[in-house]
Amino acid sequence: MKWGIIMEFKPAQRKRAKLRLAIAGPSGSGKTYSALLVASGITTWEKIAVIDSENGSAELYAHLGGYSVLTIEAPYDPQKYINAIHIAEQAGFEVIIIDSLSHAWNGEGGILDQQGKAADTKYKGNSWAAWRECTPRHNALVEAMLKSSCHIIATMRSKTEYAQVTENGKTGIKKLGMAPIQRDGMEYEFTAVFDLNLEHVVSVGKDRTGIFDGQYFKPDVVTGHKLLAWLNCDNKVSKVNSEIISPPKLDVEAIPDIFSENITDLLNTYRIVSSEAKAKGNGQVFAKVVLLRGDTQILSWSALPEILDIPAGTLITATITELKGTHVIESYAIVKEGEAA
Repeated sequence: MKWGIIMEFKPAQRKRAKLRLAIAGPSGSGKTYSALLVASGITTWEKIAVIDSENGSAELYAHLGGYSVLTIEAPYDPQKYINAIHIAEQAGFEVIIIDSLSHAWNGEGGILDQQGKAADTKYKGNSWAAWRECTPRHNALVEAMLKSSCHIIATMRSKTEYAQVTENGKTGIKKLGMAPIQRDGMEYEFTAVFDLNLEHVVSVGKDRTGIFDGQYFKPDVVTGHKLLAWLNCDNKVSKVNSEIISPPKLDVEAIPDIFSENITDLLNTYRIVSSEAKAKGNGQVFAKVVLLRGDTQILSWSALPEILDIPAGTLITATITELKGTHVIESYAIVKEGEAA
């Protein structure tokens, strides 16, 4: 009697998982910066490894924390990425940021480059034969990402297109981010796909977690907290702490009633120590920000809630007003690398 393979259905169980997140966007959308912030919400800075093929761009944010970088240069053979993933795993890192995955596809020495050269030389113009040789190399990289013991965050460049748009009655040319530069269908391999625009705001292209469905937001440390809570919930998905995956409740505090005043004190460079959202009894939200100038900490307030999105440690220039001992941030700008006095 010949026995076949025994197959059996079992109850579905939710198990702990590793993150596979793609962040796609055009140049200047903040892919690297966003990936680092999300990663810092998943683990400590020392446990973050960046595989950098973007000419050292990841090291521009070294002030954020003590993460590590491995730089890949052309040719961008997928095997280099696979080797780097294994090195990060063996070194005990917990989050691997691949910045960017697009180079392994269309960069010098990437899959498209390899396929084109193989078709022209080895296969005498036979494109299909060349793909039979190159596709397994691409699949090996995907397999290394999916089977990694680390959380994976991969940035991908988006094809850029310009369009004429009309906003507030004015017509102009706007740069738009389009489809990620990667093999068609790559998005199926990820837990979530974040599409960044030039205002650094995410629209969610795919979300298996259900956390971000229909939302528009700037990815940050809290985004990492939310993802980690979902990944670690095991079979208790319905019992995930709602305070972790929902916006925190704002403390109601006596906010100084001086925001209509405009007494300019100074424009200077400060480092953000901390910031938190506060609300008046009527629900109006303000930012309570601790700034550092030299060795002096300054408690300040702002009616510009977007300042809450700036990570601690960031340098800003700010116009600050002072009335009856209370400092108010009227306007600010982030200090870019090399601009600080």
